[in-house]
Amino acid sequence: MLHRYILHNGRIQEAAERSLSPGQVGLLSGWGVFSTLRVAEGVPFAFERHWARVTRDAVALHVPIPGDPEAVRRGMLELVEANRAYNSTLRLAIVRNGGGMWAGPSNGRASDLIALTADSKDWGDGVKLAYQPQGRHAACPFAGTKILSWAMNLTWLETAQGRGFDETILLNERGEVAECTSANIFIANGGLVWTPPLSSGCLPGITREVILSEIHAPGVEIGEKLLMPADLEAADEVFITSTTRDLLPAVEIETKKVGRGREIQTALGTAFREYVRRYVAEHQQPRSPLPAGAEIKRFQVT
Repeated sequence: MLHRYILHNGRIQEAAERSLSPGQVGLLSGWGVFSTLRVAEGVPFAFERHWARVTRDAVALHVPIPGDPEAVRRGMLELVEANRAYNSTLRLAIVRNGGGMWAGPSNGRASDLIALTADSKDWGDGVKLAYQPQGRHAACPFAGTKILSWAMNLTWLETAQGRGFDETILLNERGEVAECTSANIFIANGGLVWTPPLSSGCLPGITREVILSEIHAPGVEIGEKLLMPADLEAADEVFITSTTRDLLPAVEIETKKVGRGREIQTALGTAFREYVRRYVAEHQQPRSPLPAGAEIKRFQVT
């Protein structure tokens, strides 16, 4: 459930307050970029990595974004404080305002920046996965970009859930495994761990990036490799990763049981949580003593 306050162009406001209009072309066309962050003990985890990806995607989609990421980060901290959302999920979206025949009168801003928080979801101990053929087009210039036009992913997810699954594995035009609708996917065989390369059409997830570049466990090697459905079904372990899931085991694919243990996923998960703990300790700031909603102007961002 969305929390009471949102951040809109540097100002904390009630979520129900009117702030967007149909003439903002990105609103109706999905012309914008976004990222989903974990808030841990009041700290937006891996903000720098998320902002770097938002910047890359914005360039690809011609979406103007604020030039001062530190101001954005401060605004997010104010939002967390306003909602007392110290352990939550935060969505950052940048909506393009102009372009095309349906653009409305200019509001003076090339884009709107919006941030929202919500309670984090409990994903359980494991996931059941389905397959979605032709779910990614790896050759598309926009493959791997995280854009507001997300309806296909939501529809595929809803379809899979209607069949009794938790998520769906998106295959590309060559039948290769790319990713899930909102998660990357890994397999483990012995001490070797593999995830599809970006050339498969998958999104460069932040948890995926951290695992590939920062996470180490004794006797475990991690890399990228083209994967087919048969590789998943024969693997010792299959797990998915995302900002809100960490490393979550897959227990079933299309009603077929997969995996023969969780040793590697458990080891990497422990190392990942320790990495998060260290990041939070390095970036944590004192919290405001004010009760929630005490004085909204206190939270305005200039």
